[in-house]
Amino acid sequence: MIASLLGFLSLFVLVTLRIPIGFAMIIVGAGGFGILRGWSASLTLAGNASFDTVLSFTLSVIPLFVLMGNLLTLSGVSQSLFTTAHRALYRLKGGLAMATIVACGGFSAVCGSSLATAATMSKVAMPSMRKVGYADDLATGSIAAGGTLGILIPPSVILIVYGLITEVNIGHLFLAGILPGLVGVGFYLAAVAVVVRLRPGSAPDDDGDFETSRSDLWGVIAVLALFSTIMIGIYGGFFTPSEAAAVGAGFAFCIAYFCGVLTIEKILEVGLSTALTTAMIFLLVIGAEIFSNFISFAGLPDEILTWVTELDASPYVVMLVIALIYVILGTVLESLSMILLTVPIFFPVVLSLDFGTGVLSDPDMVAIWFGIVVVVVTEISLISPPIGLNVFVLRTVLPDVSISTIFRGVLPFWMADLLRLLLLLSVPQITLFFLL
Repeated sequence: MIASLLGFLSLFVLVTLRIPIGFAMIIVGAGGFGILRGWSASLTLAGNASFDTVLSFTLSVIPLFVLMGNLLTLSGVSQSLFTTAHRALYRLKGGLAMATIVACGGFSAVCGSSLATAATMSKVAMPSMRKVGYADDLATGSIAAGGTLGILIPPSVILIVYGLITEVNIGHLFLAGILPGLVGVGFYLAAVAVVVRLRPGSAPDDDGDFETSRSDLWGVIAVLALFSTIMIGIYGGFFTPSEAAAVGAGFAFCIAYFCGVLTIEKILEVGLSTALTTAMIFLLVIGAEIFSNFISFAGLPDEILTWVTELDASPYVVMLVIALIYVILGTVLESLSMILLTVPIFFPVVLSLDFGTGVLSDPDMVAIWFGIVVVVVTEISLISPPIGLNVFVLRTVLPDVSISTIFRGVLPFWMADLLRLLLLLSVPQITLFFLL
């Protein structure tokens, strides 16, 4: 137990010293394992973790979905989604901010990356909102919050990683993410409505009407067709999630080709971006594998399981405590790293809880429900100070907007996320609706 705590402390110190968290996990995990079991075993662990990760067929789904998202970003369908959403919502006060959130949800459904969604939609939506007089905090807040939907609405790289760690069916996780994602969109739209009512000056009375062209409609149809192909293919038994990723990447390539945006330079740029993102994710997976082995050998999961058993508290209280721990960790840890570090510790604890009869009497359903809860908490971390990666992405794309302005803008959406988290914790049927 003491070795585990010292390991976490060492990890936080290295991260504070600006050592990339993937390398920090490898250093601490391999070092701690070496001290406890010997350096020969530690080197073997590091070698096996690296070898198994790089050559894993299951993990091939990650670069393929990343490639799909990059191709769709290049093709410009984000503009089509934004224009079409605004055409439907422009009569409402705050309609442009609402359209941004809806477009983020649609784009994330075929992108799978929150950071890519936030970066892309900031370039599409921010100029339009500034042009008609939106306050910078509401405009950036809606983009940053809408971007978080990228890790929940399938296909989601984070859900894939969770499924690989826990050996939970990825297809079932995708299906379970749909309704909570739509609930998130609804809560964000409500947050915009509340903000413009409490602060009328944050949005104009009339956004104006955007004309939709035939190309915009074709863009929306292409997105819906891609999403339907992936989901129907997986649940119809036509192909596995890994094959679905390949089909999706091929479909996205065709969309980009017919949009006339593919050139040799652009293809190389997309390939390089995909390789860099994949390398970053694989480094984190390798580091987490080594670090989690060290933590497990040091006995931390067993200690937590014993503590929960002796606590004799309601399973829902335990889940609430775990969710609060995630919210706190999310203020200092990057989202993927947080999942890789904590899921191996908390997952056995959650499976050991006795939820009695009902939808959570099946351990498989508990595993899926916990996965969606973890991803929702991770969404909160993406807009939580001081890390808030989506906030820093917007700060990079919009250097004339201060960090404090963006964080002030995401506050209503952060509160909406907390309410959604409480709803999903108290009513698991929402998450499991399509699986019952």
